[in-house]
Amino acid sequence: MKISDRTTNIIVQLAGLALLAIGLVSALIGPLETHVYRQFQEGGPFHYEGFGFGSLMFANITIQIAGYYVIAVLCLTLGYGHLKRRWWVRPAMTTLLIDWLIVGLPLSLLALMILLTSKRPDLASLPFIMLGFLLLYPALPITLLFFYRSHPVRREFEASGIPSNWLLDTPQSVRVAASLLVLLAIVLHFPLLLGGLFPLFGKMAAGLPGVLLIDVSIFATAVLAWGVSRRSRWAWWGAVLLLGLLTCSSAVTFLANTPHEIMSLMPLAPLEKEALSGIPVQGYHLALLTGMIPTAALIAVVLSRRGLIVQRSV
Repeated sequence: MKISDRTTNIIVQLAGLALLAIGLVSALIGPLETHVYRQFQEGGPFHYEGFGFGSLMFANITIQIAGYYVIAVLCLTLGYGHLKRRWWVRPAMTTLLIDWLIVGLPLSLLALMILLTSKRPDLASLPFIMLGFLLLYPALPITLLFFYRSHPVRREFEASGIPSNWLLDTPQSVRVAASLLVLLAIVLHFPLLLGGLFPLFGKMAAGLPGVLLIDVSIFATAVLAWGVSRRSRWAWWGAVLLLGLLTCSSAVTFLANTPHEIMSLMPLAPLEKEALSGIPVQGYHLALLTGMIPTAALIAVVLSRRGLIVQRSV
């Protein structure tokens, strides 16, 4: 079904307003969320022994705050771009939607598996649960991807002309690979909040050794993301090697160690260890959770080979 230019214009405006609204709400909640720390500190209504840096709740609050800021930056920028019809909106949106499709598959399967095993929903609610998952993945990202790739949307954002630049000159596959490497560099910060745990081919590095390994991994991933975005040969091979090592290391480590053994290395509060011990999480759950982004980035980098390796004139 074809979309008229007028309908496209209205949808783009509504999308811009929705993104701005989400961005503004996230920008307001982010700083406000820091007050939750006080609720769990000594004297707060939810305080428990052991809460602080290294505890699970402290990490959860910190990750949520970081997430609000990331959402605020992305949505405010993209919302402004929609309303002003900036040319960079289409390539940015298509790249993010493909990222969603790649990372969303293992994440959705893992979330569904944990929900079914831990909550044990009744049969009557299963159709609604499945429908919700199908709407979030893959129905919504696929629908939006078709929309932003349609000719009316192309005309809407290209009416004022487009300058030659990196974002448009770089193939889509390379943009996806580079963006997933950036995502991995961000996610690699999370273990720093839980004692610096780092899977090292069957063993867990913790404390300062783990922090150093995470630090090196973050730096290497960021450099490789820049190199891949520049379509450099060394970056492509380096990304394949690093992502392959991270994926294999995570799989071997979490399959060789029980969740109880891994939790014993984490500086969790006694109450948190007791609560986590009752959750039916297996080693392969953790292997899937920690390995999905490196694996997704590895697949994206491998698929970007044709668009990545080019000869550049000096």
